[in-house]
Amino acid sequence: MGMKTEPILYSLTPYDPAGHRFRIEMRIARPDPEGQELRLPAWIPGSYLIRDFSRQIETINARCSGKAVAITKTGNHSWRCAPCKGTLHVEYIVYAWDLSVRGAHFDETHAFFNGTSVFLCPTGLETSRCLLHLHPPAHARNWKVYTSLPVATGRSAAARRHGFGLYEAPDYDALIDHPVEMGTPQVARFTACGAEHELVFTGVLPNLDLKRITADVKKICESQIALFEPSTLRAPFLDSADRYVFMTMVVGDGYGGLEHRSSTALMASRRDLPTIGRSEAGEAYQNFLGLVSHEYFHTWNVKRIKPAAFAPYDLSRENHTRLLWVFEGFTSYYDDLMLLRSGVIDQKTYLARLAKTISAVHRGPGRFKQSTADSSFDAWTRFYKQDENSPNALVSYYAKGSLIAAGLDMLIRRESQGQKSLDDVMRLMWTRYGRDFYQGGGAGIAEDAMPGLVQEATGVDASDFIARHAEGVEDVPLESLLASQGISLSWKPVSDAPTLDVRTRVVQNEVQLATVYEGGAGHEAGLSAGDVLVAVDGLRVTRDTNLEQILASYQAGQTVTLHVFRRDELRKFDALLRPSAPTECVLSVE
Repeated sequence: MGMKTEPILYSLTPYDPAGHRFRIEMRIARPDPEGQELRLPAWIPGSYLIRDFSRQIETINARCSGKAVAITKTGNHSWRCAPCKGTLHVEYIVYAWDLSVRGAHFDETHAFFNGTSVFLCPTGLETSRCLLHLHPPAHARNWKVYTSLPVATGRSAAARRHGFGLYEAPDYDALIDHPVEMGTPQVARFTACGAEHELVFTGVLPNLDLKRITADVKKICESQIALFEPSTLRAPFLDSADRYVFMTMVVGDGYGGLEHRSSTALMASRRDLPTIGRSEAGEAYQNFLGLVSHEYFHTWNVKRIKPAAFAPYDLSRENHTRLLWVFEGFTSYYDDLMLLRSGVIDQKTYLARLAKTISAVHRGPGRFKQSTADSSFDAWTRFYKQDENSPNALVSYYAKGSLIAAGLDMLIRRESQGQKSLDDVMRLMWTRYGRDFYQGGGAGIAEDAMPGLVQEATGVDASDFIARHAEGVEDVPLESLLASQGISLSWKPVSDAPTLDVRTRVVQNEVQLATVYEGGAGHEAGLSAGDVLVAVDGLRVTRDTNLEQILASYQAGQTVTLHVFRRDELRKFDALLRPSAPTECVLSVE
């Protein structure tokens, strides 16, 4: 009989709210006799960029049998402890001041962390059971713990739900996939298809309409569960937790989300959320619900249904795949579609949101240079490191990926006379690759598998469509596909005024060119991104001056003289104004 592996015990204490520090201790009962290696992930799944979380470890030391153990940095994200006999104790301090969904953040009002930012992994013991003892900060009053990480069982120090104490994970991969929020947030709960869900809002939120948010999110969750499990209506996260937790950090200006196996970390602007007494469902609140829908859909698509390159993750380096157009793009298609199906928005609103996405994709010249498959592969070096030229050079595997998904859906519906849809493809992917993933029964999707999966699920040959629009750079033929579904697509100019074909932003009260679109009037005139626009034909341009209003005094074909500062040098350019191109998509039911 093999020797039973002792669990790795972690202990985390937020101990310095003004300095924003966590103290983490870990205990390894049977360290590597040749010297235990410790590693911190270089990136966090769902955000495809090397983040170097290890840079926030301020101090680290080790001891064994009461004696200090030498610990040496061996790489950007790794350390090695000297050989020792007995239990190895490691203690380190993490600076936690990253107010994002990816890292760790702590002050006197709350504490939040992703495990990838704070938990070292002992090499060779990745599959060992993990115990986590969460301690409250000394100043905490009435703080509670919100996480999908299960409470430890059979332990005297086991936490009660929402309490401090012991939590557990079956292995390191699970430990780092359940973020934790501590504090006194506003909380609501609901049941969707028999599964418990929590909504946790952290931040200053006067008069938040929790009742309305709860009702809307419940509808979205039920619709998504019914899509993937129409017979059983079983929520996917029940394989790893007893509930799903939406953790939302509310700020003055922010937006984003990151998926986890049984929860999600979200960031939203205060103005995006409804308050009691405000009945209208404006675009900002729709965007928040779209974000909720997007991250919840990831519970199936990417957290369990994965590309082969992610099964398993290698968190020490980039994991390249050409399939993010499926995992992010399809999710981006379904996020708004599930708002429609759940009844949270109506058809007119859905078509307006889809038209906005179409317009955004067609505005970027980069879509003719880079395919969504290439964009997926280059996420690490290009998509997540965008600059002023990115609209001219890149395509978004999120946005164009969602149009590919929409096109595939309509193609399948047309070719199958309405008998099949992209839903059938998603269910096949779920049953084959996702349903049993965390029980060891799931495998990743091969890079070239999508045409075969579509045909198997629907009988429709989409190989040419995928080759042209996902592997290639052709626009999705949305006009004809939408027409087959009774929806007409047309284009109109964004403005009646002539244009410079630039995008501006205000920086320190100055109007700066953020992007100069390739082939446009500004590009032909010699303007560059970063130029500060000073005057048009001698008329000063300020943050309070609407550039479009100035240009509305002219006609296309006229030439204007532009004065700009490039760095600290005044430059003059003559620009031939062009008519505003028909780049705004309009969708309507025929």
